[in-house]
Amino acid sequence: MSPVLAGFIGILCFFILLFYGMPIAYSMAIVGFAGFTYLNSFSATSRMVAQEVFATFSTYSLSVIPMFVLMGFLAFYSGIGTRLYNFAYKLMGHLPGGLAIATQATCGLFGAVCGSTTATTATIGAIALPEMRKYHYSNSLSTASVAAGGALGVLIPPSVFFIIYGIATEQSIGRLFLAGILPGILLMLLYMLTIFILATRNPDIGPVGMKSAWKDRIRALKGLWEVLIIFLLSIGGLLLGWYTPTEAGAVGAAGVLVITLLERQLKWDGFKKAVSDTTRTTAMIMLLVAGAVIFGRFISISRIPFALATWVGELPLPPFLVMIIILAAYLILGFFIDALALILLTIPIFYPVVVGTLGYDPIWFGVIIVLVAVMGAITPPVGMNVYIIKGVVPDVPLEEIFRGAWPFVLALIVCILLLLVFPSIATYLPTTFF
Repeated sequence: MSPVLAGFIGILCFFILLFYGMPIAYSMAIVGFAGFTYLNSFSATSRMVAQEVFATFSTYSLSVIPMFVLMGFLAFYSGIGTRLYNFAYKLMGHLPGGLAIATQATCGLFGAVCGSTTATTATIGAIALPEMRKYHYSNSLSTASVAAGGALGVLIPPSVFFIIYGIATEQSIGRLFLAGILPGILLMLLYMLTIFILATRNPDIGPVGMKSAWKDRIRALKGLWEVLIIFLLSIGGLLLGWYTPTEAGAVGAAGVLVITLLERQLKWDGFKKAVSDTTRTTAMIMLLVAGAVIFGRFISISRIPFALATWVGELPLPPFLVMIIILAAYLILGFFIDALALILLTIPIFYPVVVGTLGYDPIWFGVIIVLVAVMGAITPPVGMNVYIIKGVVPDVPLEEIFRGAWPFVLALIVCILLLLVFPSIATYLPTTFF
């Protein structure tokens, strides 16, 4: 059996294991170990696993993950999201669908201190959904708008997805953080426009709220200063070269802790939960990274990336159309695989093709791959953000949330197409700043 055929059989076995309910990290590790053993030997595989996993986990750059995760959970349990939502509501609540529009602004602002799509969804969902129910918003619009807004948490820096992508592809995390800012703002505006159009066409799904006085809006600004300080401390210091990404995460987490303690917003129980959730989330990410390392080595020696690059290079199609085919494959895979796992799984296969053969910018591709991956967080059957919202409002059927999410999926597709046509939206800030 040729190495390429063995590689494709391995990928098929991976999906079979997923179908039978095996965790993604274990599926990648088992298939990678078995495939590498078949193409080499058991002793070579054992040495590879020991060396690669140790080398990965002993890398200083990987310690950035628990720092930014802790920063997000401290913000989650300290109530920063509540104050941000109050500010956004005072500013935009009087528009058609104003509460849902304010939810997008809150998700974007909270993403500046969080970096996790699930944490952003859970935090803003617990705050915004009761308010939207109070004003008789339709369940499909209110729930879907929060689920979709969670994606902003991994586009606007800091972002766990950009950190993982940067480590896996050896790209600058600072450049990736900068690259996510304008696409994140663009996606937020597209979400707002989507809500405005839906609520204008059918006012019953998003009734107009009361217009706040300017003095109330100015008073609500105090909920914004915490985010600005934390963002400037962590991301600003990182981009100015004051410290490394790991140190930036530590500074950000310390900044959230100090500010919330001074304002007496973080209780001891909340601090313990933040540490516990950080430990659990970091362990999950590390398992995924370990599985992806083993699986990636198997994919590399199977020569699938080389064969795929050769095949793509011989296609009588321009790179733009080939890129659309690759994105369509990501969209289909995103229906079945968690966003973070999808990034780790596909980087060994598609990254050499997109960057090496097609010649696209690796920083730009990092933004594209995050956008496509988070699309799976609001589409069936995986739809992690949708299941989180279901936990917040258990009386709303899953089908209703998924049905309401499709206009936001369309907004995501429009955002991706705009980045394909105008790649400078993602590359302008990294190129200018560095």
